[in-house]
Amino acid sequence: MAIRRILIANRGEIAARVIRTCRTLGIETVLAASEADLDSVPARFADRTICIGPGRPSDSYLRVETIVQAALGVKADAIHPGYGFLSERPALARVCEQEGMIFIGPTAAQIEAVGDKLRARAEAEAAGVPTAPGGAVETVSEAMVLGREIGPPLLIKAVGGGGGRGMKRVDRLEDLPAAMDMAAAEASAAFGDTRVYLERFVARGRHVEVQILGDGKGRIVHLGERDCSVQRRYQKLIEETPAPALPPDFRARIHEAAVLFTERLHYRSAGTVEFLVDLERGAFYFLEMNARIQVEHPVTEAVTGVDLVAEQIAVAEGHDLRLKQESLKREGCAIECRINAEDPARDFHPSPGVVRSAVWPAGEGVRVDTHIVSGARIPPFYDSLMGKIIAHGPDRFSALERMRKAIAETRIEGVATNLEFHADVLADPEFARGGVDTSYVPRFLGRRHLPQQVRAHG
Repeated sequence: MAIRRILIANRGEIAARVIRTCRTLGIETVLAASEADLDSVPARFADRTICIGPGRPSDSYLRVETIVQAALGVKADAIHPGYGFLSERPALARVCEQEGMIFIGPTAAQIEAVGDKLRARAEAEAAGVPTAPGGAVETVSEAMVLGREIGPPLLIKAVGGGGGRGMKRVDRLEDLPAAMDMAAAEASAAFGDTRVYLERFVARGRHVEVQILGDGKGRIVHLGERDCSVQRRYQKLIEETPAPALPPDFRARIHEAAVLFTERLHYRSAGTVEFLVDLERGAFYFLEMNARIQVEHPVTEAVTGVDLVAEQIAVAEGHDLRLKQESLKREGCAIECRINAEDPARDFHPSPGVVRSAVWPAGEGVRVDTHIVSGARIPPFYDSLMGKIIAHGPDRFSALERMRKAIAETRIEGVATNLEFHADVLADPEFARGGVDTSYVPRFLGRRHLPQQVRAHG
């Protein structure tokens, strides 16, 4: 079925990005916007905008029935959920299926299969994909037995979600009971699910993920990997492709594992299979799968030339996968910096407000995905992401140079941002060498805050 009108159930830069592809394809767009976003750039950019409720997500963007009724009301053929909000909630996909509406994403069953972390782990094991030592625990006594078997340090993880919520590191077995209670409480508040499981904590790990596309008919291709190890509190800040300093055979095995996992699911649409690379053991383990388009998808688009949103739409229309693995070429290196409205002087606390002035960079190899212009309002209800700067070059050195210049050219006034943080990371020799692990940002911030004379003699 040809899609002629899409309701976009999201906001911010991803809404603007989906609208851009729809315009290229000649598809009409209707933006479902909260009261706080009615004067936003995406609202002005879309062919039509409808209000779906007050600013708080629970009153608007997270209301399945409201979103579906809005789509039916405007006679949309399909809903694009973007990322976040309802993108990985099986309820939206299921209601779309019941109403005969196209959901631009995986099936409800596939979202359920990967949304439950224990079930996803079991699917990975069944597909022959490596998983970290660990497993489900229902009681403290079970956790203590498994904890002794694995040996500390341990990581407690929430079954029902991610993003660092419900996740606790345990360095001593005697601390495990209290940590389990805290993790379960956090998981309950965030996901309505108290279940947790244990895994070995990898002290020196890298976060490497593989972009895949599937047509739901058994055909899967991968579009290479991304390194997302520059994180703060499990939130990604800088992503790049290809992942630096990975041996070719190791890289190939990660690609193969991602394909095996998604083939088992007969996966449909774009998705990302995430792995933890254990530098000390020379191994990698399945982390999770994100059954949606990722924030960092532009770096993959830069090196492959593939419009991932266009491919999502084509698959949703029922087409066979248009890409063939042997014809996919990845050229050069691309790096993405997430520009957030947050105050580094206040422990990176969100900084909502009005942007008095916004000047974004331009030039060869530079792409900006944003919804922020001068005069834009950043509401307090949502993620602090203002935009993404993507730099592409023939090699990592060139991409880094373009990104440094792009960050230096960016000017945001009216709200605090993390621009200076990015500039400092890009100038840091450890990051410039490539291959940092997930503990890099805390180390970097520690060095950054040392007095000058200590740094000089350290």
